[in-house]
Amino acid sequence: MANQKGSGLLMVWADVPSDKEKEFNRWYNEEHLAERLSVPGFLGAARYEAVKGGPKHLAVYELESPAVLDSDAYKRLQAQPTEWTKRAGPGTVATTFIRNVYSMIHPTTPSQKIAQSPMAPALQIGRMDVPSEVDAEWNTWYNTIYIPNYEKVPGVIRGRRYRAVSGAPTYLTLYEFENPKVSESAAWDVQRDAAPVNERMRKHMRHAQGSPGVYVKTFEL
Repeated sequence: MANQKGSGLLMVWADVPSDKEKEFNRWYNEEHLAERLSVPGFLGAARYEAVKGGPKHLAVYELESPAVLDSDAYKRLQAQPTEWTKRAGPGTVATTFIRNVYSMIHPTTPSQKIAQSPMAPALQIGRMDVPSEVDAEWNTWYNTIYIPNYEKVPGVIRGRRYRAVSGAPTYLTLYEFENPKVSESAAWDVQRDAAPVNERMRKHMRHAQGSPGVYVKTFEL
């Protein structure tokens, strides 16, 4: 079974005027995702829309590693955008356009189970910074207490964490859900303060606008 996940992510968020959305969606679904998946090292891709938070549109690309974006094959595509890309891509039509590249920090490498897993039906995504003086303690807490406890909640497939290679803020938390209501459940609420340290460590998070956001999958090849 081919791997569908690696140690890198390319995440593209966008808000698009309503009169541009139809063509924007057609461009993504009929041309752009397939074009990107033709590049060696692009392992999986899907589009999502926000049901909580934002920006509204999200394209998730699972990469073998962030180095894929430095490859000749990818650079050739970037340097030669199609006419449809020039007309309907987010660089032209989006009012909000965020393109971030990430390297996975938790787990440190994808297990076989993670690597061969499909794109999730729903995601909860947190984008955040923390003060440098608490960075090491905060990361240890997040990796060893916060995510493992949330992974006990019914409907949570897994949690992964990333550090930005390009873009901001520094950290991204990606929870894969079976449905978009998981983080509204009583079981999720219980884990929020399941450990005494949680409240103190959460206070250090500085979330980006629209974060945390919950997204549902709208298209996948």
